[in-house]
Amino acid sequence: MIYKPRGGDTLRSIAQDYLGDADRYWEIADFNGVTAAEPDQMLVIPLHPGNPVGIFANGYQTVPILAYHRFGQRESKMEVTVADFAAQLNYLAQNDYRVVRLQDLEAFLAGRQALPKRAVVITVDDGYASTYKYAFPLLKQHGFPATVFVYTDFIGASDALTWPQMREMVASGLIDIQAHSKTHANLSYRLPGEGDERYRERLDTETRVPRDVLERGLQGKVDMFAYPYGDTTEPLIDVLRKRDYRLAVTVNPGGNAFFADPLLLRRSMVLGDQDLETFKAKLQIYREMDLR
Repeated sequence: MIYKPRGGDTLRSIAQDYLGDADRYWEIADFNGVTAAEPDQMLVIPLHPGNPVGIFANGYQTVPILAYHRFGQRESKMEVTVADFAAQLNYLAQNDYRVVRLQDLEAFLAGRQALPKRAVVITVDDGYASTYKYAFPLLKQHGFPATVFVYTDFIGASDALTWPQMREMVASGLIDIQAHSKTHANLSYRLPGEGDERYRERLDTETRVPRDVLERGLQGKVDMFAYPYGDTTEPLIDVLRKRDYRLAVTVNPGGNAFFADPLLLRRSMVLGDQDLETFKAKLQIYREMDLR
């Protein structure tokens, strides 16, 4: 439908009135190539998603997933300073990137739901307390959602997240906490003398226990998994599939197109020794195709 904004209208208010959800404002913005509703500027409101898989004449959409680990004073390259993280989030906000939830990729990969053209996902691995102390306040400041993957043997350790901290983050509506195994062992390797049966039993424990512990402790659904060290094997993927995990993430860099394997999603690690220009290069939202 065609709509002429009135004074006081915003893209969010128009989306609420005509699409039933203010968070779908980006559909109007992307369709019209605008960032705000201007009085007397006609807008087309797409009542149905016309391109749920993000295919265009010269290429296709890809969704980057960013992977963080620790936040603080850059004591190691795995630790991103608070100032750098703030600058990265500011860059996303100021350049019209839309931070979406990791779970939103499921419908996109199935061809059921479009995502914003500049969609990006934020994830944090392991479950360090610095996620709560430093990252969470900045994410709240911007209203950006994120998925935190924790390995459950680590919960409550000296520098790890506690149950009250995780419950507070989940209660905010911005943070989703998911499984990163039980022990954080590299599950692509077998233990000395470990045969097929014992290996599968260990894989089952490493995927079943964190789900049970987190669902019991946080009263939420756990059906996404981050492979420890980003490594996986066919037996591990089979176990995740049998246990009805919907999405799983590696640390193979790059964006995710609609045809990506839901259990082999790519993620780009953000490290403490990388500058803002390197961060920008990780935001791969489109892949052009040479049709000549």
